[in-house]
Amino acid sequence: MLAFNIVLGIILLVSFLLILVIMVQQPKSGGLSSSFGGNAQVVGGVKKTGDFLNNSTWTLGVALIVLSLISNLILSGKPQAQGSSIFDDVKVPAPVEKPVGSLPTGEQPQGNTQK
Repeated sequence: MLAFNIVLGIILLVSFLLILVIMVQQPKSGGLSSSFGGNAQVVGGVKKTGDFLNNSTWTLGVALIVLSLISNLILSGKPQAQGSSIFDDVKVPAPVEKPVGSLPTGEQPQGNTQK
């Protein structure tokens, strides 16, 4: 379980970094900021910065997917065999059959009950 906790911590860190990188990027078409009149330039904006942010977004996204798959393998403990299902180990209780003449609890018999 320690390995899963380590992978989970790395997933959280990568997710946080991915959010930061996406928030810093300049929108290509103006996006929402152009409709509100926000035409501010990024201070120190260099052409290479956009390339770095684009590459880091892809790298962090792929890392997040790979870490998610690794955490799934750690949790499962063993790889599933081909054609097997996760429901193979589920035990379904057998239905309880009542005798034909018995009534469900709390019901009175229907019939010729005269007083």
